[in-house]
Amino acid sequence: MAFFTGPIPIQPPSRSAGENKVVRVVALGGGHGLSASLSALRRLTTDLTAIVTVADDGGSSGRLREELDVLPPGDLRMALAALCDDTDWGRTWRDVMQHRFTSKPGSSAALDQHAVGNLLIVALWELLKDPVAGLRWAGALLGARGQVLPMSTTPLTITGDVLQEDAGSGLVQRRLSGQAKLAEAGESALVSNVRLEPADAAACTEALDAIELADWVVLGPGSWYTSVLPHLLLPEMREGLQQTAARRLLTMNLSTDTAETGGMDAAAHLEVIAKYAPDLRLDAVLADPATISDHEAFTHAAARLGARTFFGKVGVGAGRAVHDPLRLAAAYHDVFTTFSTDEPSS
Repeated sequence: MAFFTGPIPIQPPSRSAGENKVVRVVALGGGHGLSASLSALRRLTTDLTAIVTVADDGGSSGRLREELDVLPPGDLRMALAALCDDTDWGRTWRDVMQHRFTSKPGSSAALDQHAVGNLLIVALWELLKDPVAGLRWAGALLGARGQVLPMSTTPLTITGDVLQEDAGSGLVQRRLSGQAKLAEAGESALVSNVRLEPADAAACTEALDAIELADWVVLGPGSWYTSVLPHLLLPEMREGLQQTAARRLLTMNLSTDTAETGGMDAAAHLEVIAKYAPDLRLDAVLADPATISDHEAFTHAAARLGARTFFGKVGVGAGRAVHDPLRLAAAYHDVFTTFSTDEPSS
């Protein structure tokens, strides 16, 4: 049966006479890190685009990807939920999208731990035969304050080499395939030679257009190897990020001691960016000063990427590595304002 639709029911944002130009912002990443940046950025602009990794192979997303041969919807769902505003409508649909089913003991558990939003997004993809159109309709339903795009319309697989200790054999290098495995590898091994498969996958055209037309591109925070780095591993997207006239801002994580970056300090995180995208120049790097052990080394590492370092308290505190949306929004505003009178970088 054919599925017919009219125009997507999105109303353009109202603009008052004499209002300043809206800053066009593109945020890249995946998972909780991208949700954090979007929750902050939607408070600063009405022209916001999220570009999301599509290499997830775990949990509900992995099951749907395997069973239905679709893009993994989980990170896309989380980005849409983060763009919901703070009205009753927005909060309700945010909670619906994030709700997970729990099967009763002894059942077939076919729906166990599937997120409602994942199923909704995949249903729209099957009806519309277009991942971008499906995400736009999902965003319209939620009243999302921005649009969500996949980094590629091809499901991707992330792989990497890990150097691990092996009983009786010393150090052994192994190749790991899949985001779920690689995300845990860095806790007990050194991760290297990270890459995407297929290596020649095309970037989403709409995502490249958004990067080209942006005033600011914000990369991170997020899992460094599996949410942040993939955008630099996709050739067309890396080239788009290098060539855009937009300013480029990298947001650091609140913790460097994660399952995939064990033993790496903040400066080493920047060195990873330089290694995989040596021609990428940044304008700004934002970090919470409490998370940087050596401010001087970190500032020098940022400068080697062409970036000015901004320090600001952006966490919720209480020993939790969670970004506070209002503090992060204020920090982003300070960065944007600092550059507002300058010409865009080339």
